[in-house]
Amino acid sequence: MMGGHHAATGAAAWVAVTATAPGLAALHVLPLAPGETALGAVLCAGAALLPDADHRQATAARSAGPISEAAASLVSTISGGHRHGTHSPLAAAVVIALAWAAWHLSWITTDRYSISWWVCGATIAVLAAFALRVLKIVSSWTLAWLAGVGAAAAICLLWPSFLPLLPAIVVIGIVVHLAGDFLTTGGLPVFWPLKVPGPPLVPHWLWSRGGYIALPVLGDAGSWREWLLLVPISLYALWGVGASLLLLITR
Repeated sequence: MMGGHHAATGAAAWVAVTATAPGLAALHVLPLAPGETALGAVLCAGAALLPDADHRQATAARSAGPISEAAASLVSTISGGHRHGTHSPLAAAVVIALAWAAWHLSWITTDRYSISWWVCGATIAVLAAFALRVLKIVSSWTLAWLAGVGAAAAICLLWPSFLPLLPAIVVIGIVVHLAGDFLTTGGLPVFWPLKVPGPPLVPHWLWSRGGYIALPVLGDAGSWREWLLLVPISLYALWGVGASLLLLITR
């Protein structure tokens, strides 16, 4: 799935899980205040790009010049290349476990002298910058990073109660990214780090010899089927953010 589409699905998923605006279809799994829904949607769009940190040519890998390119190269080497470790259920399970610990063990604090406060700030800056640039809300990476750092400072200093939502934002973004890739022909390395080939009678496009499993209803990344699905999903995300902001303003 294309980077912009990953970001749109991340925003839409956050809206679906958290939105409480009247007239907006939502799951109400984690109902939140409208401001938390609107801001969380932007950050979740950025989180949905994180698994592609293993791709040297991904948009996010070029976000900070040599620094981000070197980081992407390192992640790619450790994970075995694009669509390997960072796209595996094992990686998702590790992220979910860390998020659970951060949520339930009070790892995240609002004390600005704590390590977690600074980690949350850096996370917000990265997620915001990724989302703003990949969704083409800003025209350059310089503006994206300035906006991301500004958003991180404002949230950490003025709205620290938002910080505990970051684990949920990251988990939803990553899970939605993996779900999107599972629906394309590339599939996911379900048994990574093992390469379990598909049984002889299973078509290779469902379970490849390299151990990738897919349900490729969207075809190749960027196909017309992907666009057909992502147009309404993107509109839903915009509707959810707009409705949440309107509710926030009129309260």
